[in-house]
Amino acid sequence: MRGGKTITRGSASSPKGWIRRFAVGMILIAGLTAAAASIYAQSPASSRPGALADERATHLMYTLTRGSPADISHAMGEIIAAADARFIAVFVEILRAIQLGLLPRERYEPGLTALALLSGKSFHEDWAAWVEWYGATDLAPPPGFTSWKGELLARLDPRFADFLKDDHPSNIRVEEIQWGGVVVDGIPALDRSAMIQAAEAAYLEESDLVFGLKINGDARAYPLRIMDWHEMANDVVGGVPVSLAYCTLCGAAIAYDGRASDGQTYTFGSSGFLYRSNKLMYDRQTHTLWNQFTGEPVLGKLAGGGSAPPPTLKLLPVVLTTWADWKRRHPETLVLDVNTGYRRPYRPGVPYGDYFSSSTTMFPVWQRRTLLKTKAWVYGLRINGVPKAYPLRVLVKEPVINDVLAGTQVVIVGTGSILTVEGTHRIAGKVTYRNGGEVRAYDRGEYAFRPGERRGVLLDAAGRPWRITEDALVGPEGERAPRIAGHLAYWFGWYTFFPNTLLHGSPDQG
Repeated sequence: MRGGKTITRGSASSPKGWIRRFAVGMILIAGLTAAAASIYAQSPASSRPGALADERATHLMYTLTRGSPADISHAMGEIIAAADARFIAVFVEILRAIQLGLLPRERYEPGLTALALLSGKSFHEDWAAWVEWYGATDLAPPPGFTSWKGELLARLDPRFADFLKDDHPSNIRVEEIQWGGVVVDGIPALDRSAMIQAAEAAYLEESDLVFGLKINGDARAYPLRIMDWHEMANDVVGGVPVSLAYCTLCGAAIAYDGRASDGQTYTFGSSGFLYRSNKLMYDRQTHTLWNQFTGEPVLGKLAGGGSAPPPTLKLLPVVLTTWADWKRRHPETLVLDVNTGYRRPYRPGVPYGDYFSSSTTMFPVWQRRTLLKTKAWVYGLRINGVPKAYPLRVLVKEPVINDVLAGTQVVIVGTGSILTVEGTHRIAGKVTYRNGGEVRAYDRGEYAFRPGERRGVLLDAAGRPWRITEDALVGPEGERAPRIAGHLAYWFGWYTFFPNTLLHGSPDQG
């Protein structure tokens, strides 16, 4: 459930019900196909290729959602007779639209049955299964599909059509963009939200989890009990414009410097769309959709097509920790005021506690690997384009890992524990779930480290103490090992965007 709307994964219908509908659909298809065949027979053979001509395919696609019942029936018959596999994507969208109540089932029954005929698959009405199967194919939709899909989803929010347009450059398959259950900004971003001193934050418990940022001496805490409801905070920290983008579905809170590589400064909101169970954020300046996980524009004005490369965002270090630990390290910290201007029950676990405590995803994700459990926690680093994941369960046993990634000597520092939340979900009731761990990474240079005897201290090979700070590891003589930006995520989220990732502890990957 997102934004108060129930999102189904696309469960299969009962066997008897499907058989009955399939039989009805086949009868209808037989009639539609016969009618279409008679039309085809009257046209010259040279004009009847194996698939429909592009212009005709586009016309029929729009007829499916704009035409009269008779026009829709005729269009489906012609599509089925032509066996045009490009319409698999169209019928998958129609299936989802039926499930969401955007299209009447009885009018599109033959189209649902046509999915099996065009694809050779029998996932019935399991929308998620269709999405995951399609994602692994190299199929493409008919020309004009992006705007058609935008027009269809505009029935949920007219602003969706502004994002999905054929003339927008795209770096992803639009077929994989899914509605996440809310309208544009239905999960409202916090924009320069009020901050208060730590002593004033009576609403927080010592065990509450926070995302911590410190830039140019300015320390700020963003409690998860607030961020779970907003998923985006646009702020200025230490004079740096920051967007803390939090995807609850893939467990990733990523801090970006809003000053992009093109020299422009961007702020972000939630589009209401997902891509492989990851939120697509959009910038307020151009309304381009961005991949929250990679910090790259994927659909819209900034996604490419011009002489300049698409802009990118720089990652900033962020840490997940307890409120008590963050205050101990940074007594001067500011923290989000619970009076955000929105009426939300800012208590742990209320919006997504049931999802966090489950082992499954809420939306379909086709690119998976079972080296770890789907929602196992990992700490991810990307250096010089090389990604590597460090399982949190390994960091519990080995809280200091000296490693080399893409030629850079790194050290990953954990606390040897996994952070948990005890909360109350608005429907499921009391829930307990693991929410990640306190992990930081540094460029260790020529040094190798091991845990110190005191908290917040590492020892180098000579036994000298180094302090753990947000900016760097600081040696006894002022030496510095600078911080490297990384972040936590569920394993499925990390792997789906970095399938070439290295995995620490994997026999074949180090």
